[in-house]
Amino acid sequence: MNPVVTRETWLRRRYDSADAPEFLNAMISQEFRGQIAVVSSFGTESALLLALVAEINRNVPVIFIDTGKMFPETLDYRNKLVARLGLTDVRSIAPAQSQLAARDPSGELWHYDPDACCRLRKVEPLASAQVPFDALISGRKRYHGALRGFMPRIESVNGKIKLDPLAHWSLERVETEFDARNLPQHPLKAEGYASVGCEPCTIPVADGDDIRAGRWYGSHKTECGIHLPMTAMAGE
Repeated sequence: MNPVVTRETWLRRRYDSADAPEFLNAMISQEFRGQIAVVSSFGTESALLLALVAEINRNVPVIFIDTGKMFPETLDYRNKLVARLGLTDVRSIAPAQSQLAARDPSGELWHYDPDACCRLRKVEPLASAQVPFDALISGRKRYHGALRGFMPRIESVNGKIKLDPLAHWSLERVETEFDARNLPQHPLKAEGYASVGCEPCTIPVADGDDIRAGRWYGSHKTECGIHLPMTAMAGE
């Protein structure tokens, strides 16, 4: 008797070698039609993935987590990209005001417990927003390093299929595709921000530093937690 093949395994066997446009088209138009969303930070590399998705279907939901600590430049960039790409269903979600009042009344939780801040402002809001979907697309890439260095393009996390169609792309290819599509750059990139998260926890980086070296600078933290199992963020 053949062993039961999980959906994650089946998808990997069929699509793991497909390049990003073919991969995305299969996931959006066939495998998860009407049951898939993009999770986007509208950061320095986000425009490329969003453009590839828009070329297939501009109506795919895009989830943006507005933590209340975002750079104003990121919010402006989000609005610019939405108009430029014709995205029709961008959902800006935020932490509940009642939870902020109870768990971060001073707004300084990021300073003394960044994991708890990320859980409150990112992980929990996304957990609610992703409920209607079977699959989520994000723009992580292996050249980001740390935990991302060997990540699969297709994985099952917390009951959802997580898809990273650009995982195997190089920085050079990303930059080439940006230029080919004449995509606007995040305004903070010119100021040395290679990767942009929340304003209090992000600094510019020097030439030659890792692309995410400016995130949670000075700590061992490398991920906000939205791409990790909920048990990992809960410390279990």
